[in-house]
Amino acid sequence: MDTAPEHEPLELRVELHPFLVGLRSHHIRLLADCAMAKHFEAGEYLFRQGEFANRFYLIEQGKVVLEALDNAGTTVVIEEVGAGKLVGWSWLFPPYIWHFDARAVEPTSALFFYGTILREYCAKDPSLGFELFKRMSQVMVERLQSARARLLSSHSNRGKAKSSAKQRQ
Repeated sequence: MDTAPEHEPLELRVELHPFLVGLRSHHIRLLADCAMAKHFEAGEYLFRQGEFANRFYLIEQGKVVLEALDNAGTTVVIEEVGAGKLVGWSWLFPPYIWHFDARAVEPTSALFFYGTILREYCAKDPSLGFELFKRMSQVMVERLQSARARLLSSHSNRGKAKSSAKQRQ
């Protein structure tokens, strides 16, 4: 039996995604109403920095990288996001602009949610908005802590490299 997510009904896929587990059935129906299945090939962009942010994705299978340009114009990977995770929260916050690029690095299946419609649903049903914001805030905290750890590690490694260079002189 094939149990790949893309063969399940959309509402069930929404309900079973780890990011949404535990939501009330009414909220699941609202989310499924503004969702659709998407597939991305390796190298395909989910969104680009500076574009209008009107959606978010829940990754079912595959992997996406969040990228940004550094001051030298070099692309830097900020985070890798895999199955069971969320990509995109800029649809929640004015001015609704993406701050990173999101690019599939392998074939990726995701649930696409229309953020503009979902914002309207959240305005009518604040409990839905609260649940989504609570869950997205947790993702933001985790990613911020991950970025902090990488920054501290990078800073520590740079200090070690400078120390080694001085010792060789």
